[in-house]
Amino acid sequence: MTENPPYYQRHIFFCLNERGGDEACCARHKAQAAFDRCKSQSKAQGLLGAGKVRVNKAGCLDRCAGGPIAVVYPEGVWYSYVDESDIDEIVQSHLRDGVVVERLLTPPDVGR
Repeated sequence: MTENPPYYQRHIFFCLNERGGDEACCARHKAQAAFDRCKSQSKAQGLLGAGKVRVNKAGCLDRCAGGPIAVVYPEGVWYSYVDESDIDEIVQSHLRDGVVVERLLTPPDVGR
C-alpha cells in the first residue's frame, strides 16, 4: 500500500482563545492580528493552497504561559511571537523555506 502525500505541506495554527478574568490568554496579545498577518503574507507569497500551506485559527492550545502561541505541523514546532516582523519571519523562513526560526521557539516546558 502506498502512502498518500499530505494535503498540505505545512499547517500553522494560531491560538485565538480568550479566557475570562485575569487568566493568561493569546487573544489579549493580538493573536487575531498575527493570524491575519500570517494569512495575508502567505497569500501574497503564493504559499496557500493544496500541497502548500494552510493558516488556521485554533481554540486553546494549552500553552498560555508562552502566549501568544502558534504551532506548525507536520513538524510540531511551537512559536511564541511578539509582533508583525516575527510573523513575517515565520512565513518566510519556516512556511516558505522550511527553516525553523530558532529565536521564536517556545521553551518545551511552557504550558498553561
